[in-house]
Parts: sequence; C-alpha cells; structure tokens
Amino acid sequence: MQYEWFVSLRHLRARQRQGFISLISLISVSGVALGVMALIVVLAVMTGFTQELRQKILGFNSHVVVQAQAGPIADPQALLEKVTTVAGVRAATPYIYIQTMITSWGEGGVGAVVRGIDPDSAGRVITLDHQLTKGRIADLTAGPGTRIPGIILGKQLAEQLRVGMGDKVRLLSADGPLTPMGVIPQIRTCRVVGIFASGMYEYDSSLAYVSLATAQQFLDLGGRVHGLEIRVDDIYQAPAIAGRIQKKLGPGYLARDWISMNHNLFSALKLEKTAMFIVLALIMLVAAFNIISTLIMVVMEKGKEIAVLKSMGATSASIMRIFIYQGLIIGLSGTILGVIGGLTICKLLSRYQFIKLPGDVYPMTTLPVQVLPLDVTMVAISAVFITLLATLYPSWQASRVDPVVALRYE
Repeated sequence: MQYEWFVSLRHLRARQRQGFISLISLISVSGVALGVMALIVVLAVMTGFTQELRQKILGFNSHVVVQAQAGPIADPQALLEKVTTVAGVRAATPYIYIQTMITSWGEGGVGAVVRGIDPDSAGRVITLDHQLTKGRIADLTAGPGTRIPGIILGKQLAEQLRVGMGDKVRLLSADGPLTPMGVIPQIRTCRVVGIFASGMYEYDSSLAYVSLATAQQFLDLGGRVHGLEIRVDDIYQAPAIAGRIQKKLGPGYLARDWISMNHNLFSALKLEKTAMFIVLALIMLVAAFNIISTLIMVVMEKGKEIAVLKSMGATSASIMRIFIYQGLIIGLSGTILGVIGGLTICKLLSRYQFIKLPGDVYPMTTLPVQVLPLDVTMVAISAVFITLLATLYPSWQASRVDPVVALRYE
C-alpha cells in the first residue's frame, strides 16, 4: 500500500478529540449515498413509466398507420398485398374509426370511439386479445341465426353504461341520411360479447370494438376502410419502415409511425427525466460541499503532520494525493452505499407494488420500475466525478503548506 493511502485512511479514522471531523465525514458519505439512491430510484421510475406507457399505447395502436389522402381506401385487399411485401412488416389489418355515442336501455349515452377491426387479422397487429377479461375477438362476428353483431367494450365504459356480457347497446351517429325533417341519426344495436381492461383509463372508458363489416354497414362505406394498421419487426425501426411503405405506395397515401404520432408525449417524458436528473444531482453537489468543508478542516487540523511529512521528504504532489484519496474514499463509499440502497428500493417497489396510483389520473395503477444498467452507471460515475472535483481545492491548499511556517512555534 502506498503511504498516501495509509495516511488518508488514518485521517478518516479520527481520534476522539477529532470526532467532529469524523462526524462531518459520515455526513458527507450519507449525503452522497442519499443523492445516488434518489437518482437511481427516480430514473428507474421515470424509465418504467415511459416503458409501461409505450407498451400500453402500442398494445392498442399499431406501429405504423397507412391512410389515403383522398379519403377512405376503396380496395384495401390490394393495398394489404403491397404493404406486406415491404421489408420489416410483420402483419397488417384494415380498420375503421368512428366517433359515436353508445347508449344502453335505461341509461344515458356515453361518447366513445368505436373501431372497426377484422377479427381474423387484427390479433396479429394489436394485442387486444391479451387485454380481454371476458369474451374473444372472434365473437365480434355475428353467429348463424342472429342479426345482432357483437361489440367489445372497455371496463370503465361498460360500468358507465351498466351493461355486462350479453346485454344490448346502441350506437348512434349523427352522419345519417338527410330528410325533409333534417338529418336522421344512424342507429345500430349490438350485443356485448367482450370486455377488456388495459389499465389505461383513457382507453377503458372511451374505446369499443366492432367487426369491420358492422362498421362498414353503420357508416355505409360498402367495402371501403379508413386505413391499414401495420405491425413491424422492430418498433424502433418503425420510422424507416414507414418511409419505405410511403415510397412503395406513392404520394396518394400517408404512412405515419408510432414515434411521430406520439412525438410530443415521449419528448416531454424524456425532458422530464433529464430535468429530474439535474435537480437531484444538486443533492450530490451539497454532499460535495460537505466534503470540501471536511477536507479544509482536516488540512487546518493536520497542519503540523503535513509539515512533518514535507520535512521528511514528501513532495507537494504526494500531500495533494493524500487528500484527494481521502475525498475519493468518501465519494466511493457513499456511491456504493447509494447504489445498493437504490437498487434495493427499486427491487422492493417492483416486487411488492405497495404504491398505488389512481387509475383515473395515471395510465397505470401501480408505480412502474425499470432499472437500466446505463442509468445506474451514469449516476455512479457522476457521483464519483463530483466528489473528486470537490477534493481538488482542499488538496491544493494542503500541498501549499510551508513546513517552516507550520513548525515555527512548535
């Protein structure tokens, strides 16, 4: 062991008359540990929130959406054949989008978004079948002997309408035929054949699904659809794949990926994560000031020892290293304790989920946690770097101690 390390450790193990310095060293270690722990937990929660939100959005929405600029697509099957030949496309399905009102017998109406999907191919693009608590996607198609088509409702939407499996609801649309008495709204009766629960209140309270044929009849679209939903192999390559689809289909169509459609949301989450990192890094800056004050007091207390070491041949660089090592030991100890504490708290939050969130405010009911090794590494490196910078000025002051002045009156 180099003697600089030995002297640094001896300074940290202060004697009783230097207990105040030892207490400040302990406070400095605690400050670094708390800063590191808070940063790890907050970044894990922010990352988990973003990941959970992304999964829920992509569960009910496709990776790429293709629409015709002139209106509904007249020949969706021919367009499907073109799109599925593009590299990176896994599956595609047609869809219809309806803003309507849903009513039930004896209850008022609720505004909702009704999406017409193809029961045969929709399961390959969206994950609705995994969110269903009752029923199946295949039940949307009316069986033999019945004229009433099926509808799948969100959990909160079904509760607002006070309906359950097998109950009837009515779809009302203002886009009806024009008569001398005015516009007559379109009305379609459906039977509830499924209920889904995504965990996102926005979806569960305002989204419903019907079959593609039902939606086409309701809007008098014939065989036309509003667009295609596409699932890709790599969600992060969706912009490039959307570009290839756009190039293949030509200027008459518009292909939009999930990143561009939710750009503002995820940009805000990224900015918030960066801001939280900066704000919580101030905790480590406070700990760095504690380290500075600790080392300055040690320099003042150990003036005679520094002079003796210099008179015995220690160089100014060696004296400077002694105090740099002392601050580095404080920083490393706090960082290690903070990393252990932060990972422990994240593990407890992930396993026991004892923090509940109101579902009508947040898009999830429990606090999500996702620990990224890169985040932990960046926090640890930042903490060590800040504490190392905090040692430079006190160490430089210690290296400037003049042995003659320090020992003049001894």
